[in-house]
Amino acid sequence: MENTFEIFNETKENLTEEIKELREFIEFVLKEEQLENVEFSIIFIDNPTIHKMNLEYRGVDRATDVISFALEDNKTIDLGVRLLGDIYISIDKAKEQAKMYQHSLKREISFLAVHGLLHLLGYDHMTKEEEQIMFSKQEDLLQKFNITR
Repeated sequence: MENTFEIFNETKENLTEEIKELREFIEFVLKEEQLENVEFSIIFIDNPTIHKMNLEYRGVDRATDVISFALEDNKTIDLGVRLLGDIYISIDKAKEQAKMYQHSLKREISFLAVHGLLHLLGYDHMTKEEEQIMFSKQEDLLQKFNITR
């Protein structure tokens, strides 16, 4: 079997080029991480939508950049494929942060997507040790694909 992931644009923005570039990067990440038989989605949304999700699911009353909903948290059945979940990225926040950090939108979107994917795979950054492992992995993947600041 092979990996299946979809990228959806639920904004009014034209993200054709960004989605094409992101698809290439995510395919690289899946190969690099030797992931097989995984399914997940990346969904671009706007700030009002992610704000509502952040409040509803995390109790945080503000827009955020990325939210991941992992399906593997409760492993119950084996379908022969790993249903990882969904990654929601605010295109508004991505643009704000790209400008703030003075790097490309491609870099910011790629960073948010790999961050979300690592969360779906069980990585977290609740402790300093977890943060160091997760953040060094995402930076390593970005560097290997030549996505730099």
